[in-house]
Amino acid sequence: MTGNIPSYQERTQNIRQHTSKIHQALPELMKSFYGLSKTSSTTGALDTKTKELIALAIAVAVRCDDCIAFHTQSALKEGATRAEIMEMLGVTIFMGGGPSLMYAAHVIEAMEEFQTLSTQE
Repeated sequence: MTGNIPSYQERTQNIRQHTSKIHQALPELMKSFYGLSKTSSTTGALDTKTKELIALAIAVAVRCDDCIAFHTQSALKEGATRAEIMEMLGVTIFMGGGPSLMYAAHVIEAMEEFQTLSTQE
């Protein structure tokens, strides 16, 4: 963690810890949510990597740092390259202007953090 700002890895761990409590309290709701997540991410006409890039673009557009953390990590795991992520960010900046530019910078930070972590493993 840098200062009071959690790293993107810490964000994903924190959210998982707290959503598990929601899962304990509302198991059917979370089962449905995770089912929707799995179904919408499965390869169909679009492959999983493309779907993760779309989800990441939406995360930037709606300015959700926790979503940026999860979908950057997932896009990288699905094989998204830096060039693909950068090009996707170009579209989000075009469509969302200055606010999207600010959150695009968060994606760069998350991507670099997750890439550094994966090279350490």
